Amino acid sequence: MLFNSYIFIFLFLPLTLIGWYGLNKIKAYEPAKFFLAGMSLWFYGYFNIYYLAIIIVSILSNYLLSYLMKFSHTRLSGRIGLAAGLMLNLGMLFYFKYYDFFFENINLIFHTDFNLKHILLPLGISFFTFQQLSFIIDRCTGKAPHYSFSNYITFVTFFPQLIAGPIVLYKEMMPQFEDISNRRFHAESFAKGIVLFTIGLGKKVLLADVLALPVNFGFENTPFLDTPSTLLVILAYTFEIYFDFSGYSDMAMGLGKMFNIQLPMNFNSPYKACSVKELWQRWHMTLSRFFIQYVYIPLGGSRKGELRTIINTFLVFFLSGLWHGANWTYVAWGSMQGLLVIWDNLGIVGVKGSNEKLHSRIQMPRYLGWLFTFSFFNLSLFFFRSDSLSDAFQMFKNIFAFKATGYIYKIAARLDIPEFYLIKQVINMTAPEILSYAYVALFIILLLISAFILTRKNAVQIVEEHPLNLRLCLIITIIFVWSVVSFSQVSTFIYFNF
Repeated sequence: MLFNSYIFIFLFLPLTLIGWYGLNKIKAYEPAKFFLAGMSLWFYGYFNIYYLAIIIVSILSNYLLSYLMKFSHTRLSGRIGLAAGLMLNLGMLFYFKYYDFFFENINLIFHTDFNLKHILLPLGISFFTFQQLSFIIDRCTGKAPHYSFSNYITFVTFFPQLIAGPIVLYKEMMPQFEDISNRRFHAESFAKGIVLFTIGLGKKVLLADVLALPVNFGFENTPFLDTPSTLLVILAYTFEIYFDFSGYSDMAMGLGKMFNIQLPMNFNSPYKACSVKELWQRWHMTLSRFFIQYVYIPLGGSRKGELRTIINTFLVFFLSGLWHGANWTYVAWGSMQGLLVIWDNLGIVGVKGSNEKLHSRIQMPRYLGWLFTFSFFNLSLFFFRSDSLSDAFQMFKNIFAFKATGYIYKIAARLDIPEFYLIKQVINMTAPEILSYAYVALFIILLLISAFILTRKNAVQIVEEHPLNLRLCLIITIIFVWSVVSFSQVSTFIYFNF
């Protein structure tokens, strides 16, 4: 079930809110949690009922392991439990997400003939697996207590973050589900939730989905792109992926507020960063947090010398790339991010006014730091978006071919959106020969609007810093109505694939 769908907004969400607050009103606290978990499973199973069996088996297996750890009182049994937890969660993730990728490469390298299973990837498996993995690791190392099943299943299945994050931790969620004061309706929290949800909805429907039209066409026709069209397509994708994923995160946080549950912030204006390291402190923050806590620090972090720090940093980004998908394009993308962060950590070049790299030998102005960071991130997305490494390298070739064939007109023509209908009709009746130029102008205007929005405060800052006055309510109402009118049945979230 999509957040940006009629069934979610006008049926699922009202029913879930009424049931949650209604049961808590009569102090049926345990039934309320099971009700919320049940509705969340409906939300998840709406995509494919087959997915329900996978997530339920995962939940029951992890909870049973947590329960068995109650009887573990030795370090050896803790290690056995930890090994079992890793094998359970990573094994399930490997089977559903990486089995074909692994054996396809084995067949290629060793000329074997293993059969590929072509397994349908369950939605959100990377998210709910990491979520449970963090709990099991801390449970087996004695850092986490055992919780009731009602708390655990609500923690794992809570629908706002179930499909595409943010990746939440038990220690920030369990206390909120146990806190009785969170069960009462709070008008201010609910209102802020609506505002945050609507801003995210607008990002997704009015910006990301529109930008996806020329982006998808461009990446389907990489051999034909010239330099201008390649540059505009990758810039559009840079904006699309941000508005898509941060829009989902905003909606998730907004929904959480409607239920008096505070979800962690996942994006903090990453395109304002002046270094790649800073960008990753602002982009997909909960994924970075997971890898730092459960991979980087256990490997020694920065405590075992510069070489070990470089290796640990690269490994984190290598795994981050692989987490995003079973394709060498994601590995290349993650590796590129890791090398750029390592470059930042070496301190050869720093940014003036930054608290970091005060010892850097070369100090560049902040605008240059931003330009390099934004440019390199754009280039890295060739790997992230392309279907294969050859397609990604073709995009690089297109940029440095320095030729213009006019293909930009075909790219821009994909922006045949309803909002442009009247202008299109007027042009067709008065000067049809300039229609192709009008589409290019529309494309550029859309990119400029996107860039302008990115220079402003992010959604969380708007909600926290602006009073809920008539002006804000009017703007939110317009965004909501415009978004609902623009719903499309083919729309989906980019990170559903991960």
